[in-house]
Amino acid sequence: MRLRHAIMPALAAAMLALSACGSSEEPADDDETTPQAQASEPITVTDARGEEVTLDAPAENVVALEWAETEALVTLGVMPSGVADVDGYSTWVGASAPLGDDVTDVGTRQEPSVDSIVALDPDLVIMEDRGNPVAEQLEEYVPVIVIQGADASRNIEQMKENFTTIATAVGKEAEAEQVLSDFDAALDDGRQQIADAGHEGEKFLMADGWMEGSAVSIRMFGEGSLVSDLGEELGLENAWTEGVDAEWGLGQTDVEGLADLPDLHFFYSASDADDVFADGLSGNAIWESLPFVESGQIHKLAPGTWTFGGPASCMFIVEQFVDALTA
Repeated sequence: MRLRHAIMPALAAAMLALSACGSSEEPADDDETTPQAQASEPITVTDARGEEVTLDAPAENVVALEWAETEALVTLGVMPSGVADVDGYSTWVGASAPLGDDVTDVGTRQEPSVDSIVALDPDLVIMEDRGNPVAEQLEEYVPVIVIQGADASRNIEQMKENFTTIATAVGKEAEAEQVLSDFDAALDDGRQQIADAGHEGEKFLMADGWMEGSAVSIRMFGEGSLVSDLGEELGLENAWTEGVDAEWGLGQTDVEGLADLPDLHFFYSASDADDVFADGLSGNAIWESLPFVESGQIHKLAPGTWTFGGPASCMFIVEQFVDALTA
């Protein structure tokens, strides 16, 4: 199954629209009613700060300072001119929405370069609030939209709202509607496939991790995380019930904290060279005695699968969950 390719009709529609704009047809007598005229009308969106941001026309030259927002732009057919941490994006996100070769790196997500951003003369900068003064600094030169990254009480809905806000700012509302329709259809189809295979209600875990010396830390995607919400929408049950944060739905443990868990499907993400679960825990007696390790029900997500992304990443995750349970 290749659910993530459901975004292609929307991208194709975007390309057709761009081709139409290059037509040599004479414009209608009333320019105010032509698609071209309508597309150049001012646009106002309200961002996560409650700020109304008005653009003279849909933004075309856009800089994105977070990866979910970058992915959203690419999915909508708007290649950003600048992105924070291009290499990191390509490693962790690029499987669903790859960047073009000419995208400029404008620094890190934590500390983007204001000078590099302004040098691109963008129509718009899209970012998340990281508690730093970058938004205020940039607003001296260019409109800025701040997006709320997550909300563990409603992360799928938050993802959809973010995607729609970005689509409005770049004049791609119709494309966004199609992508979100494809996303909903992917969930429905995946849920039915899992039920037909007799796996409805089965337990799963999702994690990533890192090593500090010989110590392995495991980050659990608990109830309320985006990946957990996707799994539950597919008819599965998240087995991690310990405490999580209120924004991302994430908790933390070590290998000992997994010792009492039953047999289940264990999914994990490790897009860079450090695979904590395959390498860091190799030979660990507790890890190798866990029921899901002994049964081989461990599923590594494909490199470049972003677990905090938009519809394209979410459809790719759904695809991999369904494939793992129905193979």
